[in-house]
Amino acid sequence: MAVASGRVQLVTLRQRSLDLARWRVLWIALAFALAAMVALMRISYLGMNGEGARATSLADALLPPRGEITDRNGVPLARAFPAYALWFNPKALGEDGDPLVRSPREVARKLVAIFPDLDENKLTAHLASGKQGYLRRRLLPEEANRVQEIGELALEVPMEQDRHYPQGAMGAHVLGYVAADGTGRVGMEQVLNDHLSNPATRGTPVALSIDVRVQGALEDELRRGMKLTQAQGGAGIVLDVDTGEVLALASLPEFDPNKIDERGQALMFNRVTNQVYELGSTFKPLTVAAAIDSGTIRDLGKRYDASPVKVGRFTIKDSHAMGPTLNAVETLIHSSNTTTARIADDMGPERLRQYMIDMGMNERPHIELPAKGFPLWPRGDWARLTNMTVGFGHGIAVTPLHLASAYAAMVNGGVWRPATLKKLGAGEAPKGRRVFKASTSSRMRQMMRAIAVYGTGRNADAPGYRVGGKTGSAEKPGGSAGYRKTALVSTFAAAFPMDRPRYVIIAMLDEPKGTVASSFQRTAAWNAAPIVGRLVPRIGPLIGVRPDDTRDIDISAIKPLIPEAQE
Repeated sequence: MAVASGRVQLVTLRQRSLDLARWRVLWIALAFALAAMVALMRISYLGMNGEGARATSLADALLPPRGEITDRNGVPLARAFPAYALWFNPKALGEDGDPLVRSPREVARKLVAIFPDLDENKLTAHLASGKQGYLRRRLLPEEANRVQEIGELALEVPMEQDRHYPQGAMGAHVLGYVAADGTGRVGMEQVLNDHLSNPATRGTPVALSIDVRVQGALEDELRRGMKLTQAQGGAGIVLDVDTGEVLALASLPEFDPNKIDERGQALMFNRVTNQVYELGSTFKPLTVAAAIDSGTIRDLGKRYDASPVKVGRFTIKDSHAMGPTLNAVETLIHSSNTTTARIADDMGPERLRQYMIDMGMNERPHIELPAKGFPLWPRGDWARLTNMTVGFGHGIAVTPLHLASAYAAMVNGGVWRPATLKKLGAGEAPKGRRVFKASTSSRMRQMMRAIAVYGTGRNADAPGYRVGGKTGSAEKPGGSAGYRKTALVSTFAAAFPMDRPRYVIIAMLDEPKGTVASSFQRTAAWNAAPIVGRLVPRIGPLIGVRPDDTRDIDISAIKPLIPEAQE
């Protein structure tokens, strides 16, 4: 009987333990449910009261402080990265007393041993002044370690987010730079500043129309041309004739956006978009195109008097005798001022002026960059002399970008479009405005090709690429006679391939000298044209234009008008 009673008590004890365990599980489940409910209520409360934005702070912290800029193929052009800086903190040892243990001269000497490009005297003066500030930006880790080994607490090396340009000085005038206050300056850094610094958009890289391969080749050939002719500057652009996209834009000498100093500040002026020039004979094809389009020239075989033109007390003449008469094709091949002036005179100032307006020559160039030069445009109604001189590229000063956009319209079928530094997708090219008839554009492609085959553009003719273009050698303003006879702006304006133009190239040299490399000539045929002749074979295969000796534009219709073609 006692045994049975013990078994009953054991069963009862097990039942009570099981019930207790069940209650514990229930209470734990209720506690978790209550915690989840509180969390949900808190999240809802934060969201309803606008405090939910705090939840994004972690995501914002993971984004770079400034968005990335890439070329059209995704190659990084500008990006943020962590880097050390050298900061002078005169209060590191307290408000009173000297900020440095050693003398300013001794500390400056130790810093110059680490950074040889620093000026010891200026550095000494800065340290002695007790004024806080940066002594240097962008230190390598090993340089930061050497600074700390000096043992001066006032020399701080804080870690900061810095702006880095992986391609160095390449495309500097396109990109610009970021100032110490974090704002973009000069180039697309300034244009895109809000986008690049906005947390909502900075996580997505901005693709420019620039192709670093084309940009590098253009800068390299311009730099080579400058050295060969001892020119003081150069400028160039490669432009898609159908979309207005700029594949390369160079102004030399350039600055380094990774290191902005006094020299860099002095070189920020953009020769392509901000400097206006009288671009000389490169205007002659535009004048002939306007004459053909307006019906002034109906017969390309018409002969024009090539003798000097007298207008009042002024005389327009050629650099050398080209024969008694020239037709329109010969006018471009030999680059005659006198016959171009007579063609412009036949057209009249009103019509030529309107064509120039349609090509944007009377306003700042169309592109996103903030620095854009205003043309020196003849005001009011053009006088007869003004019209004639504008016809061969004098009396009007524009940027090389103006010229590139005008040539694109002349060869692409007659439609002018604004230039852009933003990569465009399919169907995003602007509609543009019609300047020339398609038939006029077709005829000008033939004539431009003839210049490169038989005329002053021979040195730009790259085998297999069907280059067409026009030289321009204009005297720079200044001097007692109004122009400096020994100072030229030499330009070659080209397009290729002429059987189906896809790209315009402008290559310009500022004050080239007559050297052995240019056969002692200062004109564009001997210095600017060869730049294009070397550049086209370098970039053609990269941008979808391969050499083909079996293809060319048909110029048989104008060959009978070219004596050189009959030889």
